[in-house]
Amino acid sequence: MRSDQLGQLILTGVPGTELDAESAALFRRVQPGGYILFGRNITGAAQLRRLIDDLRDLSEVEPIITIDQEGGRVSRLRLIGNEPPNAQQLREKGDLSLVREHGRLTGRLLRLFGFNLDLCPVLDLSFDDDADNSLRGRCYGGNVDEVVRLAGSFNDAMHDEGVLSCGKHFPGYSCASVDAHHDLPRIDRSRADLEAEELAVFRRFAKRVESMMICHGWYPSFDPEKLPASLSPTVITQLLREDVGFEGLVMTDDLDMGAIYNEYGLEDTIRMAITAGNDLAMICHRIDAIGTARETLTQLPAKHLDRALDSVTRFKSVMSPPHDFSEGAFRALDEEVWKLRVAVLGEERAAERSAEDGKRSPVETY
Repeated sequence: MRSDQLGQLILTGVPGTELDAESAALFRRVQPGGYILFGRNITGAAQLRRLIDDLRDLSEVEPIITIDQEGGRVSRLRLIGNEPPNAQQLREKGDLSLVREHGRLTGRLLRLFGFNLDLCPVLDLSFDDDADNSLRGRCYGGNVDEVVRLAGSFNDAMHDEGVLSCGKHFPGYSCASVDAHHDLPRIDRSRADLEAEELAVFRRFAKRVESMMICHGWYPSFDPEKLPASLSPTVITQLLREDVGFEGLVMTDDLDMGAIYNEYGLEDTIRMAITAGNDLAMICHRIDAIGTARETLTQLPAKHLDRALDSVTRFKSVMSPPHDFSEGAFRALDEEVWKLRVAVLGEERAAERSAEDGKRSPVETY
C-alpha cells in the first residue's frame, strides 16, 4: 500500500471562485486525486482557467479536473456563455451530425479551460420524459439502440477532442421514484428487466468510456437488504467489474447527497465505498472533511487500496493537457454553441429557453 498517495482516491469539490489560503493548504496536504467544479466556482472565463491552473499547480500528481457539462440545465459553463441543447432536445431533432457537433464543441471548450474529464454521457434510458427523479431532459433515448447511437456519437466526438468521459448512472437510474439528492430511491427492477434494457446500454459502453459513475439507488434484485448501489460490492465488483467486464475508473456519485448523507457517517461511507470496488470517493460539499476521509483510507485493507490506486494511475496516464487559453478562443467557441442551439431549437425557441433558464437556480449536483 502506498500510504502517501491515498489522497488520490478522493475527488473533491472546491469551495469558491479562487483558492483561499486554508483550502490551498488542505489540498496541498491531502493531495486529492481530482477536483470537481460547479456553478459556485465560475464567474468568468479567465477566472475559471486561473482557478484550474492553481489547482494543477499545487498537485504533485496531475489531477483529474472534471465537471458536469452535459447540455441544457446540467451545463455549468452556461453561467458564462450559451447553454447547449440537452440530450432530449437533440434526440427529438433527430440529426446525428448535431449530436456529434455537440460532442466536438464540448470537448474543445473543456480542453480550453483545463478540464480532462466530463461527467457524461448520461446512459440512462428515458421511460418517462417527465419523471421527477433528476433525469428530465438528460436522456438520449427511450430504447437501447437509440441511447447507444446518440450518446455514442457525443462520446466519440468529445473523445476526438481529448476529453475523457464517464458513463452514468450505473446500473440504471431511470426507474427511480425519488431524487437521490434528498432520499435513497428503491428501484424495483428485476434482474431480467435490467439486463434487457438499462444494463444492455452499459454493457455496450464498457469499452467506450474511461470511467463509470455508480448511482445512489437501492436495487433489491441485487441486494435484498437496503444498500445503495454506490456502496454495494454486488453491484460494483460482481456486476460491473466481473460480469460486465469494465476495466476503467469507477467512482461514486456525490457522497454528500441525501441518499448517503442521511444514512451513513463519513468514515463508514468512505470505508464502504472503496471496499465495494470504487476507485474514487466523490465529496462535493464537505470539503473540510477530506482530511478525515484520507485518514479513514489508511485503515482499509491494502488489496482494496492498491487496486484503486492502480486504476487511478491508469486513468491519469491517458489524460490530455489543457489547450492554450484566450478570451477570444472562448468567445469563438461560445458563438458556435449558440449556432448549435439555434440549429436544434430554432432561433425564437432558443432565445426563449435561454431567458427562461436564466431565471432558474442551477442545481449543484447530479
